[in-house]
Amino acid sequence: MLISDFDYELPEELIARYPTPQRRGSRLLVVDDGLRDLGFAELPSLLRPNDLLVFNDTRVIKARLRARKETGGKVEILIERIEDDRRALAHVRASKTPKPDTRLLIEGGAEATVLGREGDLFDLAFSTNVLHYLDAFGEVPLPPYLEREADESDDERYQTVYAQDPGAVAAPTAGLHFDSAMLEETRAAGVRHANVTLHVGAGTFQNLREEHIEENRLHAERVEVGQDCVNAVNATRAAGGRVIAVGTTTVRSLECASAGGLLLPYSGETDLFIMPGYEFRSVDAMITNFHLPQSSLLMLVSAFSGRERMLDAYAHAVREKYRFFSYGDAMFLTPENAR
Repeated sequence: MLISDFDYELPEELIARYPTPQRRGSRLLVVDDGLRDLGFAELPSLLRPNDLLVFNDTRVIKARLRARKETGGKVEILIERIEDDRRALAHVRASKTPKPDTRLLIEGGAEATVLGREGDLFDLAFSTNVLHYLDAFGEVPLPPYLEREADESDDERYQTVYAQDPGAVAAPTAGLHFDSAMLEETRAAGVRHANVTLHVGAGTFQNLREEHIEENRLHAERVEVGQDCVNAVNATRAAGGRVIAVGTTTVRSLECASAGGLLLPYSGETDLFIMPGYEFRSVDAMITNFHLPQSSLLMLVSAFSGRERMLDAYAHAVREKYRFFSYGDAMFLTPENAR
């Protein structure tokens, strides 16, 4: 299949530049045996006792730093992955590519020294604890299509209410619609909860380079699926409930941990690229936002719910003026074969 098979027209004004005033204030397009327009606040009506909601509990770090070279040239650093207390892999934007041993003087007083390259990423050694410094001086790394600088409200709203484990440079956006009250509502209705961790990288926003989709590769991301999550999935299946993944990152985590046929605890990296033809092992339904045209995430949801079905749903969402992308509205998807 070709990248162009996953294209759609999106008016610029439907890109959500800011979140809704309330997390649950977004809309929810249900894709099952038809299309239904709901509010996200109505999600509990779609859930059943013994269902399991699986969340990605990664926490977004303030990964963007402003810096300059010793010669005065401006530099922007976007941390991709923290390797240890004082080392990180990062995207570095500068007028000239910094060479090994180049010192970058970071706003706030710290320094980073270029150790080398790993593909597109720069290996940086910091003069201080990276994570602590990011907390104090970093900026929330908003997606490029928002075309704006982060403000104070993004510190809260570009973060899920259940975020725990710091390491992501992009939010698992399907979870942004949940507030604490909705988490309690679903529990009170007999719905179980479980967590995985996948630290979303900046590669999630990068375009696929090869026209034939199977020739593309995704950047590897760190993932952890623990025994508690495995136990929750098994108990849900035994009770006749559904495993409902909150977000494509959760889908990739569960499917990575199911690669051998059975869901098992997993800790490591994944570059799993889910495209049409993939056989899902661990996910029965999915909550997700709307994704960019020709993106790997649109291919993932098309693999789950069918390409034509998804393109029809996206066309409906455009006609009904849904809000798109990270701060936009949500979808509740069932598998294509469940119709």
